[in-house]
Amino acid sequence: MTLNIEITQNDSNKSKEYKIPLVSKLANPLLWFLFFGAVGLLIYHQVKNTQWNFNDIFRINGFTLLIWITVTFFSAIVSSYSNSYLNGFKHHQKFTVLSFGFTLTVMVFVMSNHIVPFLISWLLMGLFMARLIGVNSDWGEAREASKLAQKYFISGTTLLSIGVVLLSFYNSQFTISELVLNLEKTPTFILIPVAFCIITAAIIQSAIYPFHRWLLSAMTAPTPASALMHAGFVNGAGILLTLLSGILIASNTLTLIFIIGGLTAIIAQFTKLLQVNVKQKLACSTIAQMGFMIMQCGLGFFNAAVAHLILHGFYKAYLFLSSGEEIAHTAPQIPEKIKIKPFQAFVVLLFGSAGAILFSLLTSKTNVNDSSIFLTLIVAITVGQVTYNIVKEKSLSIVQKTIVPIFLFIIGIAAYAALYNGVTHLMEDMPMVVVPQPISILQIVFGIIFLLGFFIMKLGLYKKIPWLYVKLLNLSQPNKKTILTYKISNK
Repeated sequence: MTLNIEITQNDSNKSKEYKIPLVSKLANPLLWFLFFGAVGLLIYHQVKNTQWNFNDIFRINGFTLLIWITVTFFSAIVSSYSNSYLNGFKHHQKFTVLSFGFTLTVMVFVMSNHIVPFLISWLLMGLFMARLIGVNSDWGEAREASKLAQKYFISGTTLLSIGVVLLSFYNSQFTISELVLNLEKTPTFILIPVAFCIITAAIIQSAIYPFHRWLLSAMTAPTPASALMHAGFVNGAGILLTLLSGILIASNTLTLIFIIGGLTAIIAQFTKLLQVNVKQKLACSTIAQMGFMIMQCGLGFFNAAVAHLILHGFYKAYLFLSSGEEIAHTAPQIPEKIKIKPFQAFVVLLFGSAGAILFSLLTSKTNVNDSSIFLTLIVAITVGQVTYNIVKEKSLSIVQKTIVPIFLFIIGIAAYAALYNGVTHLMEDMPMVVVPQPISILQIVFGIIFLLGFFIMKLGLYKKIPWLYVKLLNLSQPNKKTILTYKISNK
């Protein structure tokens, strides 16, 4: 009799299995429909060489379609993943609605030409993301993280609105395209504060130092929300700076952007090495990559920044969605001491230089007399770092350590150059997409500082400087209200 009762109860539990909300079921195919629709429009745009303008309020060009394809693809992937990952999650439907709303606001933002939908959609992007960070409203820390992020995003929108509205009313122009075309009539005392407002709004959203706390505190979000945030939302600064690139160039503020991005890239790479939490490591990595993206904008290569944000989106979405598997297969290990042998150093320098030369040949963008030399240097560092990771691998033979780097760097550089050239082509109808800047003494000095910081980081020398180690550790901590505050108070 007891056995029969147990069987009946089990059958009853099976009948109450969690069902995916209808909204979530519908959102997934709709997002894939938007993705393939954007792909179709891009093909039509390329074949017919046309773009669409809706009473100067909205416009659709190659750049618009490129971002549409990117954001809808990531959103569709995250939606598919979340239907399984959030199985049984109380707020699954809320998550779906917020994610879909975020995707639509990004699409509206990149197609907006009039300043009203442009600013409103930028604000809504932030509000949707803040709600996603705190989607689990039953968790006090998540609510605090959401409030913190919302304060940052509203502040950023306020600054962006002040800058854009000031420029619009001064020139009596209320479309982005007209504002960019009439910059030569705008005096410096207007351009400088406008540019500062735009830059600050951009770096707030991309969690550039010193506005990084909101992202470090946002790890309360479910993994799918984190994937969408790191693959799409934080990349918004690159899109904003690209759309308003003319203002930055006219105000001569690109060097400032270059320095801000470079400092962030180095500091965030340092802080990443100090983290023990996987998601915090990924957060610091994202901040560093956003620093590199801002650097590329500061060099005048907005097309490179867009290519970077696309690649970063793919890379970071994969890392977040696979983070659980990484934790399951990770065991504590003693960090290996970094020792670079003379032959390894030679191979790294050889392949780093070869990668830079190949990139230069494939893109025809390297000139020792302008800022493109820094872009090529970044490529060389990246190739050198990948090469070092291969040559230090003990499981590979000497032959493999020689052949694998050659194969990887040729394929990798060719693929990156193809993406770079493709993005440049799709952005060709936009003004000031590639504007290399003359090399200045300030850029050279900062470039040297950047390289020194990179090698200090890679060689682990910062560990021998206690005050620097502590400073970096404190700098990489989330807001205190988002760390177990409520759980402690409830005990």
